[in-house]
Parts: sequence; structure tokens; C-alpha cells
Amino acid sequence: MPLITLNATCRYSKAASSLLNPVAVVINRFLQLHGDNDQLHAYVDLAKIHGTVSGGLQSYCSHWASALSLRLQPRATLLHNTHSFTFTRPLSSSPTSPAANVTSTPDITNNLLSQESETARTPSLHVNVEPLSGSHEGISVINLSRPDARNAIGRQLLRELSEALSNLRQERTTRCVVLRSTVKGVFSAGADLKERAAMTLSEAKEFVRSLRGTFMACQALPIPTIAAIDGFALGGGAELALACDLRVVGPEAVFAFPETQLGIIPGAGGTQRLPRLIGLSRAKELIFTCRRVGAAEALELGLADHGVGDGAEAGAYEAALQLAQSISRSAPLALRMAKEAVNQGLNVDLNSGMKVEEACYSQLLCTKDRLEGLKAFAEKRSPVYTGE
Repeated sequence: MPLITLNATCRYSKAASSLLNPVAVVINRFLQLHGDNDQLHAYVDLAKIHGTVSGGLQSYCSHWASALSLRLQPRATLLHNTHSFTFTRPLSSSPTSPAANVTSTPDITNNLLSQESETARTPSLHVNVEPLSGSHEGISVINLSRPDARNAIGRQLLRELSEALSNLRQERTTRCVVLRSTVKGVFSAGADLKERAAMTLSEAKEFVRSLRGTFMACQALPIPTIAAIDGFALGGGAELALACDLRVVGPEAVFAFPETQLGIIPGAGGTQRLPRLIGLSRAKELIFTCRRVGAAEALELGLADHGVGDGAEAGAYEAALQLAQSISRSAPLALRMAKEAVNQGLNVDLNSGMKVEEACYSQLLCTKDRLEGLKAFAEKRSPVYTGE
């Protein structure tokens, strides 16, 4: 079997080069598992590799099932400069570009969510993406809108959320995403248990895998994400909030992880993200007892990052927009690389994390935005960033 080659047609940093070997190991292991092929070329997205720099390579091979495309040309550069080795996919992809031929996130949602034919699908009602304008330009809002089921996460909502995240990943105008509910008093009541009860065992397993994959896609979105929580975030709803970078809560916000009282465990990242966020023992206590956590305690625990006090005119959504507006003033490529460096560095030892940081930093040195930032500082004016 021929070994896959990672194309790097231009210069890349020494730190970035040092990360190629574990990536090649993952891909070659994928080929061993999924059959022999002729000459192969693939491009890689290190945002999809969690922990592979320090080990655990084989356990993540399954995530590459749709991250590879055979007989590809070398991938396009992210930053429109001399570096062809990049840590994230290009900011935009045309249907004819090499990047467009590769799925941006592990495609484990498709098996279950594509069971319905295209013609039989219900029109998009549960999730919609709203690009804002004016003073909020550069901010896109993902609206969860399933009032009849308190935003319970069923097949349709999950499919639409997955599609929304995929579309946001490919476009280049959004600098920050706010995820919120349009249903008063609830962010999301969690998984749709009525729908789940009608599933076979294999369907239930596949649905949870799809749920987990979609939330991983949310976490891996290169754009900063903010969850605005103005009500109950239960079970899978709380896990969705955890998959966002930041959480803003209103005074009526309530978190809970009730799964163990239902004979299961948090299965969409709750057992992993919660302890990383609030600490091991605190996370265990919330998962073991299933008790509800209000807004004030969520802020104290670190489960939420910003709060809106009682009697405030604005709710969590308005506060999240203000935070997103502040974030969107920064250079978009810098935001993406900062998120990449933090997310990838957290999964490895400090020395490897420093290499990740160096590689991400080097990607910004030849950008127009970096020069614009220096020029604006010297001229004592606000920078005008273009994402180049």
C-alpha cells in the first residue's frame, strides 16, 4: 500500500512541519482500516484532531472517514500567502475548488440524518441563521425555534443545526456566532425523548453519535461562538451550550444534567467538557445528583462567563450581542488562529502546545491584516480588517 503524502508546495514554519508526522500516521492508519488505493493526496484540518500530537492516534482514526478525499490536488492556502500548510480550512470554498471536495467536519451525522429523502424532508423550521447588519455587522445568529417541544433536539433540529454549522464554517463574512433560543423560558430541553422512545437500539446509538458529532462541529467551528441562555438548558441543551466558546446567562437561566436519573449518562460531551470547564469534583457532583444550577451559581462555578442581573432591561441575547460586537472588532484571521491555538494546545503537553502556538502565530505574519493593525496603531485610528 502506498503511503499518503501531505502536500506542502510552499514554505511552512518548522513548528508546523513537526506536526506533520502524527497526522500522516492517522491517515495511513485510516488507509489500513479502509482499503488499498492508488496514488493519494489529501489535505488535513488539525482542528479535527484532538490529542493526536501527544498520542491516542488510533482512537481518532474513525473521525477521518469523511475528512479524506481521494485524488485531491494540494489544498488551497488559508491566508492567501506563501504558506500552504494550514491549521484550518480556507475561509471560503467554491464548488470547484479542491477544498470544496472535502467535508469540513467528521460526517457522522449523515447516516441517521439522511435517512429521509431530500423530497421528504420537512422545510427548515427548527433552526435558522440570521446574519446581522449595521452596528452588528459580522455577527451571525443561530436561532433555535421549536416552541412546541421546548427546543428538544430531534432528528430535524439536529440536521438543521449541523447544516447551519457547516455553512458558517465555509463562509468568510462572519466574525462571531451567537446561538440562542427564540422560545421564551427555554434554551433547549435536551434530547427529544418522545422521538427517542420510538427508535430502535441501533437508531438510538446512531442518533447519539450524530448528536456528539454535531456538537464537536460546533466546538471546532473556527469562528468564536457564544451561547445566550435565557431559560432552561437541560441535558443535551446544556451540552450544546458547553460546546460554545462562551456562555452568557440571564437571571432565569438554569442548567442541569439529568441523564443519570434516566438510566444513561451525558452522551454528547457533557462528561468531558464539564470537568474541563468547572473542575473534576464539581462536574461529578452535578452529573451524579442531576441537581439544577441557577444563573448565579453557574457564574460562580465558571459554567457561565457573563450574566445579566435581575431587573435588567436587556436579556442574555442582548448581552451576548454586545460581547460578540466587542469580539468582532478584532482581526478575523487572528480570532481563528487564537481559537485554534487554545483548543489544540489544551489537548497536548505544554511543549507541544507551544509548538502549536508558534505554528498558528506564523500563519499570521504574512497577512494584510497584521500590517493593517500596525499601520492603524501608528496612525492612531481604528483598524479596518478584511480577513486577508
